[in-house]
Amino acid sequence: MGSRRARIDATLESLIALEEPRVLFEAMRYSLLAGGKRLRPILCLAACELSGARAEVALPTACAIEMIHTMSLIHDDLPAMDDADCRRGRLASHKMHGEALAILAGDSLLAHSFEVIARHTSGVPAKRILAVIAELGRAAGPRGLAGGQVEDLTHEGKRCVSVETLEDIHHRKTGALLTASVLSGALLGGADGPTKGRLRRYAERLGLAFQIVDDILDVTSTCEALGKSVGRDASAQKATYPRVLGLAESTRLAEALIADAKDELGCFGERAAPLVALAESTIAAIR
Repeated sequence: MGSRRARIDATLESLIALEEPRVLFEAMRYSLLAGGKRLRPILCLAACELSGARAEVALPTACAIEMIHTMSLIHDDLPAMDDADCRRGRLASHKMHGEALAILAGDSLLAHSFEVIARHTSGVPAKRILAVIAELGRAAGPRGLAGGQVEDLTHEGKRCVSVETLEDIHHRKTGALLTASVLSGALLGGADGPTKGRLRRYAERLGLAFQIVDDILDVTSTCEALGKSVGRDASAQKATYPRVLGLAESTRLAEALIADAKDELGCFGERAAPLVALAESTIAAIR
């Protein structure tokens, strides 16, 4: 993960060079290059390799995914959304640059992500590239990130939220982009239908477990440890797994989801070792 993260960071640095308007590019780079686990792009690279291609084939898409993810963090932190002050161990974008520039930086990262895929992907049939663009467009839009955020905001303060509704929110808000990250790597690597099916199920379970763990850490961790504001879910009365199920049951569910995710990879043997390790690292934070 360390070597892959370093490669992704270096590529992101080169893809967002300082241009005019300089203040906009500075705001884009401020959030994009602030660090982070780079889980989604690393999943993309690992899925591409499992599918039989070199990781470099998926590197532009992996970086584009991180741009989309960073956009979602910038916008989530805005006062009109989650109203968070810090992200990745530093001031949130709107606290550093103002709300207008933060919104435009997020918009620019989203638009630029698709340009990166189209311009920089090589050695892959155009049909596969189009499929990746369609997959990521769906994940970022009303059926994914944006729709999930709407549902999340809609259910703030509601006393009775069903587990089914909670799962739907998390599948959209967090799971959609994470699943698209894995499927994009599989598409670029030329995976067959059964392989894509297993990878999709792996990613869906991992995505839900990842959000449950995030919900738990918002209750149990600190701003210093996570690099972002904590306790926001409770203060905003958000629909979360700890609020609906309690901490113990939420932890049990996350562990079960990770176990199921790993089971989907059993037939791939050692080729799946990176994806298995990434799943285990997700749950390690609450063990």
